[in-house]
Amino acid sequence: MHLGCWAHCRRGFHEALQALPKSARGPEQLAGRFLALIAQLYAVESRAREHRLTAQELLAQRQQHSAPVLGQIEALLLANLHAVLPGSLLGKALHYLASQWTKLALYVTDGAYPIDNNACENSIRPFVIGRRNWLFSDTVAGAQASANLYSLLQTCAANGIDGYAYLRALFSALPGAQTADDYEALLPWRITLPGR
Repeated sequence: MHLGCWAHCRRGFHEALQALPKSARGPEQLAGRFLALIAQLYAVESRAREHRLTAQELLAQRQQHSAPVLGQIEALLLANLHAVLPGSLLGKALHYLASQWTKLALYVTDGAYPIDNNACENSIRPFVIGRRNWLFSDTVAGAQASANLYSLLQTCAANGIDGYAYLRALFSALPGAQTADDYEALLPWRITLPGR
């Protein structure tokens, strides 16, 4: 399932609005109108988090509140897509929205779908920031070993497992593993950690 990211979409309109002189910025500008509508989409998500809604409850809220806003965004897009220079910041934002529309609108069909991929991007940010430090691995095998270790620790984090405790348990149990089932039992979500 390919979903669009409303945060990326919003960024284009924000940049278009910021490029205007300060005196001309405002909600009446076309970019400002898109930003206000996108803010309404995020308000629904914010209320859902605040009230800890289930996926089914969120779906109902999205159908009731977000779907009509998506209709307004689409109407505004279609009315202005060819009225703006395609090379301008606003034109680029409009064309991005048009090209991603089906993927962007898909999130309202399931309460489990995220409105954006910010959570995913935030989880990989520490590794992206450290990329310069890892740029000069001495060997391909060393780079692969580092990537495997980072992936393993991120899997621990995604499953709410203390990475240090997991590695201690893994390295203690690993020498005794002989079959595929033995190795499978050492996965982060399967291994028995001390104190659990």
